[in-house]
Amino acid sequence: MTNERRVLVHPDKEALTASVAARFLTKTIDILDDLDGANIALTGGTMGIAVLEAVNASPARDTIDWSKVHFWWGDERFVEKSSADRNERQAREALLDHIAVPPENIHPFPASDEIADLDEAASVYAAELEAFASEGLEFPRFDIMFLGVGPDGHIASLFPDRAGIRETEATVIAERESPKPPPERLSLTRPVINASDRIWLVLSGTDKASALGLALAGASYTEVPVAGAKGRKRTVFFVDKDAAVDVPENLIAPSY
Repeated sequence: MTNERRVLVHPDKEALTASVAARFLTKTIDILDDLDGANIALTGGTMGIAVLEAVNASPARDTIDWSKVHFWWGDERFVEKSSADRNERQAREALLDHIAVPPENIHPFPASDEIADLDEAASVYAAELEAFASEGLEFPRFDIMFLGVGPDGHIASLFPDRAGIRETEATVIAERESPKPPPERLSLTRPVINASDRIWLVLSGTDKASALGLALAGASYTEVPVAGAKGRKRTVFFVDKDAAVDVPENLIAPSY
């Protein structure tokens, strides 16, 4: 286990999304060569969905045996199933509806019109995680965990100075007062995120620069949650030039 943290800087958003999509396809092929299957955790947001759209547009898309890939989410807005705000709906439209992935391999968080109670919805997703975990564990091995980062440094729906980022026992939390709308959300917790083999964070824009700089400078993860994102094998920050303005030169990787 190397537990490396690397920053890969791209000239613009288009180059960033194309690069992440290409690396995702290549890495997924490598994972499936070594293992019986792969667990991928998706994220929402502009860049998270743009990456999925780039994967869908790639001529290499169908070189993956998608029947061996399971898709999960790091967090979700607790709204109706049909809502355009749902990360699930956006991911399906961007990629999942276009590939040969079995329906049972897609594991979305419950929607508000499926389970009305937020706490019950969190419990249901925790049970789903455990059902696909190795014996004795509470959640599956995530080969790649995609994360977006907010201008305030939040990851998934774990926000600065809130109870969710401090949670160490539960695998899934219910967030009722999100600083970012909609207020009700479901999220994986930091121990689950950091048990992932690889965490890939995709950031674009000057509004993300401060959070990225603070994270790499060793800020407290309770104040800047992205500072606490550390994959078991590797943590990669895929960024564009605008988001990288506060990154120390020695942390920028020339290649990966």
